[in-house]
Amino acid sequence: MSTLTEQEIRPAELMDKQRIAALTDIGRLLSRCGEFVNVNCPACGINNYTQKFKKNSITYVECKECRTFYVNPRPSPNVLQWFYQGSPNYAYWNDVIFPASEAVRLKKIFTPRVVRLFELCDKFNIEKDKLLEVGSGFGTFCSEVKKRDIFNRVVAVEPTPDLAKTCKERGLEVIEQPIEEIQLDANEYFNVVVSFEVIEHLFDPAEFVKHMNRLLKPGGIMMLTCPNGLGFDIETLGVASDTVDHEHLNYFNPESLAGMVTKLGMEVLEVFTPGLLDAELVRNKIIDGEYNIAGQPFLKKILIDEWGKYGLSFQEFLVQQGLSSNMWLVARKYYS
Repeated sequence: MSTLTEQEIRPAELMDKQRIAALTDIGRLLSRCGEFVNVNCPACGINNYTQKFKKNSITYVECKECRTFYVNPRPSPNVLQWFYQGSPNYAYWNDVIFPASEAVRLKKIFTPRVVRLFELCDKFNIEKDKLLEVGSGFGTFCSEVKKRDIFNRVVAVEPTPDLAKTCKERGLEVIEQPIEEIQLDANEYFNVVVSFEVIEHLFDPAEFVKHMNRLLKPGGIMMLTCPNGLGFDIETLGVASDTVDHEHLNYFNPESLAGMVTKLGMEVLEVFTPGLLDAELVRNKIIDGEYNIAGQPFLKKILIDEWGKYGLSFQEFLVQQGLSSNMWLVARKYYS
Protein backbone atom coordinates (compact mmCIF):
# COMPACT_ATOMS: atom_id res chain seq x y z
CA MET A 1 0.00 0.00 0.00
CA SER A 2 1.35 3.45 -0.92
CA THR A 3 1.42 6.11 1.78
CA LEU A 4 -0.37 9.44 1.92
CA THR A 5 -0.34 11.97 4.75
CA GLU A 6 -2.86 14.59 5.76
CA GLN A 7 -0.15 17.27 5.59
CA GLU A 8 0.48 16.50 1.92
CA ILE A 9 -3.07 17.25 0.83
CA ARG A 10 -4.09 19.71 3.56
CA PRO A 11 -0.94 21.74 4.31
CA ALA A 12 -1.16 22.89 7.94
CA GLU A 13 0.20 26.34 7.12
CA LEU A 14 -2.81 26.95 4.85
CA MET A 15 -5.55 25.56 7.05
CA ASP A 16 -6.00 28.43 9.52
CA LYS A 17 -7.41 30.66 6.78
CA GLN A 18 -9.47 27.74 5.54
CA ARG A 19 -11.10 27.37 8.95
CA ILE A 20 -12.00 31.06 8.95
CA ALA A 21 -13.53 30.69 5.48
CA ALA A 22 -15.46 27.62 6.64
CA LEU A 23 -16.89 29.47 9.63
CA THR A 24 -18.01 32.26 7.32
CA ASP A 25 -19.64 29.64 5.12
CA ILE A 26 -21.48 28.08 8.02
CA GLY A 27 -22.86 31.47 9.00
CA ARG A 28 -24.04 32.10 5.45
CA LEU A 29 -25.74 28.71 5.30
CA LEU A 30 -27.46 29.09 8.67
CA SER A 31 -28.71 32.55 7.69
CA ARG A 32 -31.12 30.71 5.41
CA CYS A 33 -31.97 27.81 7.71
CA GLY A 34 -35.62 28.83 7.48
CA GLU A 35 -35.51 27.50 3.91
CA PHE A 36 -34.14 24.07 4.87
CA VAL A 37 -36.45 21.20 3.93
CA ASN A 38 -37.09 17.72 5.32
CA VAL A 39 -36.21 14.76 3.12
CA ASN A 40 -36.44 10.98 3.17
CA CYS A 41 -33.29 8.87 3.27
CA PRO A 42 -31.23 9.68 0.13
CA ALA A 43 -30.26 6.02 -0.21
CA CYS A 44 -33.37 3.92 0.40
CA GLY A 45 -36.05 6.63 0.26
CA ILE A 46 -37.63 5.61 3.56
CA ASN A 47 -38.64 8.18 6.18
CA ASN A 48 -37.59 6.31 9.34
CA TYR A 49 -34.67 7.77 11.23
CA THR A 50 -33.20 8.73 14.58
CA GLN A 51 -31.21 11.85 15.33
CA LYS A 52 -27.48 11.08 15.28
CA PHE A 53 -25.93 14.37 16.39
CA LYS A 54 -25.76 18.09 15.73
CA LYS A 55 -22.71 19.94 14.49
CA ASN A 56 -22.57 23.69 13.87
CA SER A 57 -26.36 23.81 14.45
CA ILE A 58 -26.88 21.37 11.54
CA THR A 59 -28.85 18.20 12.33
CA TYR A 60 -27.64 14.78 11.19
CA VAL A 61 -29.99 11.80 11.31
CA GLU A 62 -29.42 8.09 10.70
CA CYS A 63 -31.76 5.92 8.66
CA LYS A 64 -33.05 2.97 10.68
CA GLU A 65 -33.36 0.88 7.52
CA CYS A 66 -29.96 1.24 5.78
CA ARG A 67 -27.77 3.17 8.29
CA THR A 68 -27.09 6.00 5.87
CA PHE A 69 -26.78 9.21 7.82
CA TYR A 70 -27.61 12.56 6.34
CA VAL A 71 -28.41 16.20 6.97
CA ASN A 72 -32.12 16.61 7.70
CA PRO A 73 -33.60 19.15 7.30
CA ARG A 74 -31.21 20.27 4.58
CA PRO A 75 -30.66 23.32 2.35
CA SER A 76 -33.04 23.41 -0.61
CA PRO A 77 -31.59 23.23 -4.15
CA ASN A 78 -31.99 27.01 -4.50
CA VAL A 79 -30.13 27.62 -1.25
CA LEU A 80 -27.35 25.24 -2.28
CA GLN A 81 -26.92 26.99 -5.62
CA TRP A 82 -26.69 30.36 -3.86
CA PHE A 83 -24.34 28.94 -1.24
CA TYR A 84 -21.76 27.51 -3.65
CA GLN A 85 -21.79 30.53 -5.92
CA GLY A 86 -20.62 32.74 -3.06
CA SER A 87 -18.74 30.30 -0.84
CA PRO A 88 -15.42 31.71 0.50
CA ASN A 89 -14.44 28.25 1.72
CA TYR A 90 -15.02 26.70 -1.71
CA ALA A 91 -13.06 29.54 -3.31
CA TYR A 92 -10.17 29.15 -0.86
CA TRP A 93 -9.84 25.43 -1.53
CA ASN A 94 -9.90 26.00 -5.27
CA ASP A 95 -7.65 29.08 -5.29
CA VAL A 96 -5.12 28.10 -2.62
CA ILE A 97 -5.19 24.57 -1.18
CA PHE A 98 -5.80 22.55 -4.32
CA PRO A 99 -3.12 24.37 -6.38
CA ALA A 100 -0.62 24.12 -3.50
CA SER A 101 -1.18 20.37 -3.15
CA GLU A 102 -1.88 19.49 -6.78
CA ALA A 103 1.50 17.87 -7.46
CA VAL A 104 1.18 15.40 -4.61
CA ARG A 105 -2.53 14.89 -5.33
CA LEU A 106 -1.61 14.02 -8.93
CA LYS A 107 1.05 11.56 -7.83
CA LYS A 108 -0.75 9.90 -4.94
CA ILE A 109 -4.45 10.31 -5.73
CA PHE A 110 -5.17 11.06 -9.38
CA THR A 111 -2.57 8.84 -11.06
CA PRO A 112 -3.54 5.78 -8.99
CA ARG A 113 -7.18 6.66 -9.73
CA VAL A 114 -6.49 6.61 -13.46
CA VAL A 115 -4.57 3.34 -13.19
CA ARG A 116 -7.47 1.80 -11.25
CA LEU A 117 -9.91 3.03 -13.90
CA PHE A 118 -7.95 1.29 -16.66
CA GLU A 119 -7.75 -1.89 -14.58
CA LEU A 120 -11.51 -1.87 -14.05
CA CYS A 121 -12.14 -1.31 -17.77
CA ASP A 122 -9.96 -4.32 -18.56
CA LYS A 123 -11.55 -6.42 -15.82
CA PHE A 124 -15.08 -5.79 -17.07
CA ASN A 125 -14.25 -5.67 -20.81
CA ILE A 126 -15.19 -2.01 -21.28
CA GLU A 127 -14.27 -0.38 -24.57
CA LYS A 128 -11.95 2.59 -24.01
CA ASP A 129 -13.66 4.93 -26.44
CA LYS A 130 -15.46 7.79 -24.66
CA LEU A 131 -15.09 8.94 -21.03
CA LEU A 132 -17.07 11.59 -19.14
CA GLU A 133 -16.11 13.04 -15.77
CA VAL A 134 -18.86 14.89 -13.90
CA GLY A 135 -17.52 17.58 -11.58
CA SER A 136 -14.03 17.87 -13.03
CA GLY A 137 -12.74 20.76 -10.91
CA PHE A 138 -9.25 21.67 -12.10
CA GLY A 139 -9.37 18.91 -14.73
CA THR A 140 -6.51 16.96 -13.14
CA PHE A 141 -8.11 13.55 -13.62
CA CYS A 142 -9.26 14.18 -17.19
CA SER A 143 -5.84 15.61 -18.09
CA GLU A 144 -4.11 12.52 -16.76
CA VAL A 145 -6.48 10.22 -18.67
CA LYS A 146 -6.02 12.23 -21.86
CA LYS A 147 -2.23 12.18 -21.48
CA ARG A 148 -2.30 8.38 -21.59
CA ASP A 149 -3.94 8.56 -25.05
CA ILE A 150 -6.01 5.43 -24.42
CA PHE A 151 -9.55 6.85 -24.65
CA ASN A 152 -10.53 8.40 -27.98
CA ARG A 153 -12.58 11.14 -26.31
CA VAL A 154 -12.35 12.59 -22.81
CA VAL A 155 -14.97 15.13 -21.71
CA ALA A 156 -15.13 17.19 -18.52
CA VAL A 157 -18.47 18.34 -17.10
CA GLU A 158 -17.82 21.45 -15.00
CA PRO A 159 -20.61 24.03 -14.64
CA THR A 160 -18.55 26.41 -12.44
CA PRO A 161 -17.24 29.09 -14.86
CA ASP A 162 -13.78 29.60 -13.30
CA LEU A 163 -13.11 25.88 -13.08
CA ALA A 164 -14.45 25.28 -16.57
CA LYS A 165 -12.03 27.95 -17.82
CA THR A 166 -9.14 26.14 -16.12
CA CYS A 167 -10.17 22.85 -17.75
CA LYS A 168 -10.29 24.52 -21.18
CA GLU A 169 -6.85 26.05 -20.63
CA ARG A 170 -5.59 22.51 -20.11
CA GLY A 171 -6.89 21.60 -23.54
CA LEU A 172 -9.89 19.62 -22.34
CA GLU A 173 -13.28 19.36 -24.00
CA VAL A 174 -15.70 20.88 -21.48
CA ILE A 175 -19.46 20.85 -21.04
CA GLU A 176 -20.46 23.83 -18.85
CA GLN A 177 -23.85 22.51 -17.75
CA PRO A 178 -25.19 20.54 -14.79
CA ILE A 179 -25.51 16.90 -15.78
CA GLU A 180 -29.30 17.11 -15.48
CA GLU A 181 -29.36 19.57 -18.41
CA ILE A 182 -27.03 17.71 -20.77
CA GLN A 183 -28.74 16.41 -23.88
CA LEU A 184 -26.84 14.15 -26.29
CA ASP A 185 -27.69 11.90 -29.20
CA ALA A 186 -27.44 8.20 -28.43
CA ASN A 187 -24.34 7.87 -30.59
CA GLU A 188 -22.57 10.35 -28.29
CA TYR A 189 -23.14 8.37 -25.11
CA PHE A 190 -20.12 7.29 -23.08
CA ASN A 191 -18.48 3.97 -22.24
CA VAL A 192 -17.39 5.29 -18.85
CA VAL A 193 -18.92 8.01 -16.66
CA VAL A 194 -17.12 8.92 -13.43
CA SER A 195 -17.69 11.31 -10.55
CA PHE A 196 -15.35 11.77 -7.62
CA GLU A 197 -16.42 13.25 -4.27
CA VAL A 198 -19.56 14.90 -5.62
CA ILE A 199 -22.66 12.99 -4.49
CA GLU A 200 -22.10 13.73 -0.80
CA HIS A 201 -22.74 17.43 -1.59
CA LEU A 202 -26.00 16.97 -3.47
CA PHE A 203 -29.59 17.59 -2.42
CA ASP A 204 -30.77 14.57 -4.45
CA PRO A 205 -27.90 12.17 -5.21
CA ALA A 206 -30.22 9.54 -6.71
CA GLU A 207 -31.34 11.99 -9.38
CA PHE A 208 -27.71 12.75 -10.17
CA VAL A 209 -26.85 9.05 -10.54
CA LYS A 210 -29.90 8.54 -12.74
CA HIS A 211 -28.49 11.08 -15.20
CA MET A 212 -25.04 9.49 -15.08
CA ASN A 213 -26.71 6.24 -16.10
CA ARG A 214 -28.65 8.04 -18.83
CA LEU A 215 -25.44 9.19 -20.51
CA LEU A 216 -23.90 5.72 -20.53
CA LYS A 217 -23.92 3.34 -23.46
CA PRO A 218 -25.55 -0.01 -22.65
CA GLY A 219 -22.88 -2.15 -21.02
CA GLY A 220 -20.86 0.93 -19.98
CA ILE A 221 -19.71 1.49 -16.43
CA MET A 222 -20.20 4.25 -13.87
CA MET A 223 -17.64 4.95 -11.14
CA LEU A 224 -18.48 6.93 -7.99
CA THR A 225 -16.45 7.89 -4.95
CA CYS A 226 -17.75 9.42 -1.71
CA PRO A 227 -17.29 9.12 2.07
CA ASN A 228 -18.24 5.87 3.77
CA GLY A 229 -20.35 6.84 6.76
CA LEU A 230 -19.46 3.53 8.44
CA GLY A 231 -15.73 3.97 7.82
CA PHE A 232 -13.23 4.08 10.69
CA ASP A 233 -12.45 7.80 10.61
CA ILE A 234 -16.09 8.91 10.50
CA GLU A 235 -17.56 6.28 12.81
CA THR A 236 -14.82 6.70 15.42
CA LEU A 237 -14.63 10.50 15.48
CA GLY A 238 -18.28 11.30 14.76
CA VAL A 239 -18.82 15.02 15.25
CA ALA A 240 -15.04 15.56 15.48
CA SER A 241 -14.39 14.13 12.00
CA ASP A 242 -13.45 16.80 9.46
CA THR A 243 -15.35 14.79 6.87
CA VAL A 244 -18.53 15.67 8.76
CA ASP A 245 -18.82 19.24 7.58
CA HIS A 246 -21.43 21.73 6.44
CA GLU A 247 -20.92 20.91 2.74
CA HIS A 248 -21.51 17.17 3.05
CA LEU A 249 -25.18 16.24 3.15
CA ASN A 250 -25.04 12.48 2.52
CA TYR A 251 -23.03 9.73 4.23
CA PHE A 252 -23.71 6.46 2.44
CA ASN A 253 -22.18 3.11 3.37
CA PRO A 254 -21.24 0.23 1.04
CA GLU A 255 -24.60 -1.53 1.35
CA SER A 256 -26.77 1.57 1.16
CA LEU A 257 -24.96 3.08 -1.84
CA ALA A 258 -25.15 -0.24 -3.68
CA GLY A 259 -28.83 -0.47 -2.80
CA MET A 260 -29.56 3.00 -4.19
CA VAL A 261 -27.73 2.27 -7.44
CA THR A 262 -29.47 -1.10 -7.82
CA LYS A 263 -32.88 0.54 -7.34
CA LEU A 264 -31.99 2.91 -10.19
CA GLY A 265 -31.66 -0.06 -12.53
CA MET A 266 -27.92 -0.65 -12.66
CA GLU A 267 -25.81 -3.73 -11.96
CA VAL A 268 -23.40 -3.11 -9.08
CA LEU A 269 -20.07 -4.72 -9.93
CA GLU A 270 -17.85 -3.70 -7.01
CA VAL A 271 -17.87 -1.61 -3.86
CA PHE A 272 -14.58 -1.10 -2.04
CA THR A 273 -12.86 1.32 0.36
CA PRO A 274 -9.27 2.08 -0.74
CA GLY A 275 -8.72 5.06 1.59
CA LEU A 276 -5.25 5.68 3.02
CA LEU A 277 -5.83 8.25 5.75
CA ASP A 278 -8.29 6.93 8.36
CA ALA A 279 -5.79 5.84 10.98
CA GLU A 280 -3.69 9.00 10.62
CA LEU A 281 -6.73 11.28 10.75
CA VAL A 282 -7.88 9.74 14.03
CA ARG A 283 -4.31 9.78 15.37
CA ASN A 284 -3.96 13.48 14.58
CA LYS A 285 -7.21 14.30 16.39
CA ILE A 286 -5.94 12.44 19.46
CA ILE A 287 -2.59 14.26 19.37
CA ASP A 288 -4.34 17.62 18.95
CA GLY A 289 -6.58 16.91 21.95
CA GLU A 290 -9.77 16.87 19.86
CA TYR A 291 -10.57 13.20 20.55
CA ASN A 292 -10.19 11.49 23.92
CA ILE A 293 -9.18 7.82 23.94
CA ALA A 294 -9.16 7.44 27.73
CA GLY A 295 -10.40 3.93 28.42
CA GLN A 296 -9.55 2.74 24.91
CA PRO A 297 -6.19 0.96 25.32
CA PHE A 298 -6.37 -0.73 21.92
CA LEU A 299 -6.63 2.56 20.02
CA LYS A 300 -3.90 4.05 22.22
CA LYS A 301 -1.59 1.16 21.39
CA ILE A 302 -2.28 1.15 17.64
CA LEU A 303 -2.55 4.87 16.96
CA ILE A 304 -0.17 6.38 19.52
CA ASP A 305 2.21 4.14 21.48
CA GLU A 306 3.18 1.76 18.67
CA TRP A 307 2.16 3.77 15.61
CA GLY A 308 5.36 2.99 13.73
CA LYS A 309 4.83 -0.74 14.20
CA TYR A 310 1.09 -1.01 13.60
CA GLY A 311 -0.16 2.13 11.85
CA LEU A 312 0.28 1.08 8.22
CA SER A 313 -0.89 -2.48 8.88
CA PHE A 314 -4.00 -1.20 10.63
CA GLN A 315 -4.85 1.03 7.67
CA GLU A 316 -4.35 -1.92 5.32
CA PHE A 317 -6.76 -3.94 7.47
CA LEU A 318 -9.39 -1.18 7.20
CA VAL A 319 -9.04 -1.17 3.41
CA GLN A 320 -9.23 -4.94 3.09
CA GLN A 321 -12.32 -5.17 5.29
CA GLY A 322 -14.23 -2.34 3.60
CA LEU A 323 -13.86 -0.13 6.67
CA SER A 324 -12.04 2.89 5.28
CA SER A 325 -13.99 6.16 5.15
CA ASN A 326 -13.24 6.60 1.42
CA MET A 327 -15.56 4.52 -0.76
CA TRP A 328 -15.74 3.56 -4.43
CA LEU A 329 -18.62 1.99 -6.35
CA VAL A 330 -18.53 0.57 -9.87
CA ALA A 331 -21.80 -0.25 -11.66
CA ARG A 332 -22.78 -1.28 -15.16
CA LYS A 333 -25.68 -0.09 -17.30
CA TYR A 334 -27.75 -3.05 -18.36
CA TYR A 335 -28.05 -3.86 -22.03
CA SER A 336 -31.51 -3.03 -23.39
